[in-house]
Amino acid sequence: MRTCRADAASKLTVVLATLVLLAGCGSSGPSPRAWAASVCSALTPWRAEISKLTSSTNQQMTAQTTPAQAKENLVRLFGGAEQASEEARRKVEQAGVPTVEGGAEVSAGFRASLASMRDAYGRARATIDGLSTGEASVFYDGVQATVETLKQDYDASALDTSQLNSEELKRAFDEVPECH
Repeated sequence: MRTCRADAASKLTVVLATLVLLAGCGSSGPSPRAWAASVCSALTPWRAEISKLTSSTNQQMTAQTTPAQAKENLVRLFGGAEQASEEARRKVEQAGVPTVEGGAEVSAGFRASLASMRDAYGRARATIDGLSTGEASVFYDGVQATVETLKQDYDASALDTSQLNSEELKRAFDEVPECH
């Protein structure tokens, strides 16, 4: 009888230890506030960079430069946007998964949106890089078409926050200073 009790106690200890470990794993992600702060800290410089690059691209489209100069500048600008988007995606990934219901899906949605934007800028960069600068009107028509495609790709990759069903995350994004 004594052996049965010892075995049962031993098994109970193993089960309890396993539950403690699993509970620790389940709550090991950042709190909603910490996650929102990390995400906004990742997105703030990205937005500033994209805004700067967009402004530079618009200036480039109206500047009196040669097609070769415009091509070089646009390839550099779109490459910068691609790199900035990847950096933001990587920082959001490093933020982890918030400890809210559906946190994994929310985190994945942010990362997927940034990856799509990165890829859109990469395609635009590659397309511009492949344009011939021999005839200015043909080059600028190609640039115009590329920018239109980029706008469509960018709009399609935008994160749909209307599906953000976590009140905790909504409140966190509204409250943390990094998001304002």
